[in-house]
Amino acid sequence: MSQLRTVQVLGGGSAGSSAHVRSLAAGLVARGVRVTVCAPAELEREYDFRAAGARFLAVPRRGDAAAIGVLRGVCAEADVVHAHGLHAAVRAALALRGRHGVPLVVTWHTRSHAEGARGQVLRLLERRVSRAASVVLATSSDLVDRARRRGARDARLAPVAVPAPRLAAGTADDKARAELGAVERPLVMAVGSLVAHRGYELLLDAARVWRDLDPAPLLVIAGEGPGRADLQRRIVGEQLAVRLIGRREDITELLAVADVAVLPSRWEARSLLAQEALRLGVPLVATAVGGVPELVGDAAVLVPYGDAEALADAVTALLGDPRARRALAEAGPVQAASWPTEDETVAQVLAVYDELTGP
Repeated sequence: MSQLRTVQVLGGGSAGSSAHVRSLAAGLVARGVRVTVCAPAELEREYDFRAAGARFLAVPRRGDAAAIGVLRGVCAEADVVHAHGLHAAVRAALALRGRHGVPLVVTWHTRSHAEGARGQVLRLLERRVSRAASVVLATSSDLVDRARRRGARDARLAPVAVPAPRLAAGTADDKARAELGAVERPLVMAVGSLVAHRGYELLLDAARVWRDLDPAPLLVIAGEGPGRADLQRRIVGEQLAVRLIGRREDITELLAVADVAVLPSRWEARSLLAQEALRLGVPLVATAVGGVPELVGDAAVLVPYGDAEALADAVTALLGDPRARRALAEAGPVQAASWPTEDETVAQVLAVYDELTGP
C-alpha cells in the first residue's frame, strides 16, 4: 500500500488552528503519513511544522493567482487536502477546482463575526466551501449545524485537542502576581485578541461593578487587537483597576496564579482560555455561548452573554467563597480528562482520510 499523502492548509492561522495542525502533523507523520503544511512563513517560525516531521511550504495568506498557483501545484501530489479555517478552505477549493478525485476536508475551528456587507460575503464563502468539501469537521455542535445550513454534504463533530499547558520550571506565584500588581488583592484574568466579539467592553462594565470590593480585584487582560485604544480610554476615564498587558509568551504561568479566569465572549467554539483554565484548576466564569457549555460541563460558572451584572456577580461570588473556588479547581482537571486526547484527535482525522481514499 502506497504512503498516504496529505496537504494541510492554513490561512491566517488562529492560535487554536495552528496548534492543532502542528499536533496533527506530528501524529500523522508518526503513523506513516506524508504531510505537507502550506501556511504563511511566520507560522512556521512560531510552530515549527518541520520539527514535527512535515514538509513546509510558505504560502502567503492572500488569495491571488500566484498563491493559488503554488497551492495548486502541491495539492496535485496529494491524496487528501485538509484546510483549516474559512480563508484556507476558500483557497484550497480554488486550487482543487477541476481536479476530480482529490477530496477536500475542511475543519471549522471558529465562525465569522462580521456584519453588514462583509458578513454577507463571508456567509457566501461559507456556503461555497461547505458545498465544495467532501467532509466538514466542526469543533462544536453549533458549528456542525451551521455547516449543514450552509449546504455541507457531510458535517461531523470533531472536537480537536491541543497540547496541555506546561508550566515553566521555577515558576513563582508571588513573583508573577507581584509583576502584575496583585500581591494583596484578588487577580482576575482574561486572555484573547482585543476585538469586539471577545466581550471586553462588557467585562469592563463588570469591573466597574466589582471595584467597590475591599480589596478591589485587579483585572488583567492579555492580548492585542484593534480595540485596545478604546478599552484603554475607558480604563483611564472610569478609573478601573484593569491592566492591558498585550501579547505574552508566559500566559500559562500568569493564568496559573489567577484567582478567577473570565471568558466574556459573544461566541466561542473550544476556547483555548477555557481549556487552559480547567486543566490548570483555575476557577472559570464564562458566557454560555457556542461550544462553551459542552466544553466545560459543570466545571465552570456560566452566565448569559451581554449581562454585565450577572458576570460581575459570578466573579464576586467566587472571590468571596474559597470553598466554591476549590470545588471548581478540582472539577476542572476532571472535565479536561473527558476531552479527546491529541492521539484520539489524530486517529479520528486519519479515519476520515482512510474513508475518503479507500477502495
